Amino acid sequence: MIRPRLGWSLPRVFAHRCGGVLAPENSLAGLRIAARMGVRAVEFDVMLSADGSPWLLHDETLERTTDGSGRMCEANDATLRTLDAGAHQHPAFFGEPLATFESAALLSQRLGLRVNVEIKPATGFEAVTGAVVARSVRELWAAADLPLVSSFSEEALLAAREVAPELPLGVLHELPPEDWLKSVNRVAALSLHCNADLIDDAVLASARANGIPVLCYTVNDAAAAAALFGRGVMAVFSDRIDRVGDC
Repeated sequence: MIRPRLGWSLPRVFAHRCGGVLAPENSLAGLRIAARMGVRAVEFDVMLSADGSPWLLHDETLERTTDGSGRMCEANDATLRTLDAGAHQHPAFFGEPLATFESAALLSQRLGLRVNVEIKPATGFEAVTGAVVARSVRELWAAADLPLVSSFSEEALLAAREVAPELPLGVLHELPPEDWLKSVNRVAALSLHCNADLIDDAVLASARANGIPVLCYTVNDAAAAAALFGRGVMAVFSDRIDRVGDC
């Protein structure tokens, strides 16, 4: 398969989960803060509700980042619309709603932010989540350059590729396995994403030889980011956009 290309140059720094530690994660407030900080790109996670709708959430359960409880995949949209996703971060964010994928996509475009959408399927929902996210991306970015879509789930990425062959995809690994290039090629991915602490120069050399950009998470120090760029890493995800900035 031919790898689709991004319609934009790869940014050096992505704000992790919208605004990093400066805002509630995966929130519209985070997108606004990232834009005010001058960051040009953001990453956020998308998971499905019980109604099959895409929302921004990292965990399979609601407790850590909202005032809700239980599994995201068992919560309906009506319930999710009532949740507070900001007070856990700071009282100043009280009343911050749980963000729908649509609201995050439209605000990102309005703020001029490039996006890496991470497909974050609940266990057992890999393929359907990949398909729904891909279909939504195609619709929401119909008049704009497509975002980069990534996942740890190869099943989700293959489903996304089936629905929208034009999508630029990224394969996520904590530690790239020896056959990481095979997994990249199976989904015709554009990029490899991995833990900054676990990337080695052999993988970087192989990626460079095969024209595969490597993106690393989570980098919260400007010197560490600079060192990774010097080794050939193309972009980093950061929780401390106030320190790393848009290098």
